[in-house]
Amino acid sequence: MREVSPQHNILYSCAGEVKAGHDHFVHEHSLSFVISGIAEYYTDNGMVSYPSGSLCLFRRNQLLRILKKPLDGKPFTAITIFLDQETLKKHSLKFHIKSDGIYTGEPNVLLDNDAFMKGYFASLMPYFAQSGKLTPILEQAKTTEAIELLLRNPALKSFLFDFSKPHKIDLEAYMNSHFSYNVPVAQFAKLTGRSLSSFKRDFEGIFHTSPEKWMQKRRLEMAYFLISQKRIKPSDVYLEVGFQNLSHFSRVFKKEFKINASAL
Repeated sequence: MREVSPQHNILYSCAGEVKAGHDHFVHEHSLSFVISGIAEYYTDNGMVSYPSGSLCLFRRNQLLRILKKPLDGKPFTAITIFLDQETLKKHSLKFHIKSDGIYTGEPNVLLDNDAFMKGYFASLMPYFAQSGKLTPILEQAKTTEAIELLLRNPALKSFLFDFSKPHKIDLEAYMNSHFSYNVPVAQFAKLTGRSLSSFKRDFEGIFHTSPEKWMQKRRLEMAYFLISQKRIKPSDVYLEVGFQNLSHFSRVFKKEFKINASAL
C-alpha cells in the first residue's frame, strides 16, 4: 500500500494487492475518485462496491469498513480530497453560502463523474509524480475548486455546510450494532454525541463495565460464533470482529475460552 499526500487535504492511494478491510472513522467530508481497481465499503446499510471511474462523497462522523482490491491486473488507485470543517466554514463566510438546514440525506452520495470532474482529477495527477509541486496555495486553490464543482448540485449545499454537531443518540443500541469496529473509544463518544467523560459515564451506567472490557468480550463472543458455527478460519475472523492482529486475537481468545481458536 502506497499513499502520497502532497498536502494534508489531498491523498493519493495505491494498493498492488488486496488490502484487508480496515475500520475507518471518517473525520471530515471526503471526495474520492477510484482510478483503477475496486473499493468495497461496508456501512450500516450493507456493502457498496465502487469500481474504477466511481466518484463518491462521504459524510463526516461515520464508521466505514473498507476493502481495496486490484482488478484486471491493475492496482487499486484512488485520489481523495478531504473537505475539513475549517476550510468549509471559511468558504461559507467568504462566499455567503449557508446550509438550508440540518442535512438528513444519505451519508454517502455517488456522484456523476462528468467531464468537469474528470478534468479536475486529471489535473491533480502530475502533482503525485513530482513531490513538492503542490504548494499550500495550490492545494487551497484545488480544494476550493472541488467545493465549487460539488456546489453545481444544489442538493449538496446542506451536505457540505451543515456544521451542527452530532446529536446525542441511544448509546446502547449504537454500541450493540457497532462494537466490532476497531476505532478508539473517543471516536465512539463523538459518534454518539457525547464528550469522552460523558460517554464513559453513560456506558458504565448501561453496561456496568468499561467500554474496553465490554467491547473485547463482545468481539470474542462474535468470533467464537463465527469460528464454531460458521466454520470461518480465525485468520479470516479477527479483523472482522475488531482485532488489529492475529497473534493478539489468538492470545485473548484462549484466555477467555480456555481453548485455541484454531481448535474449535
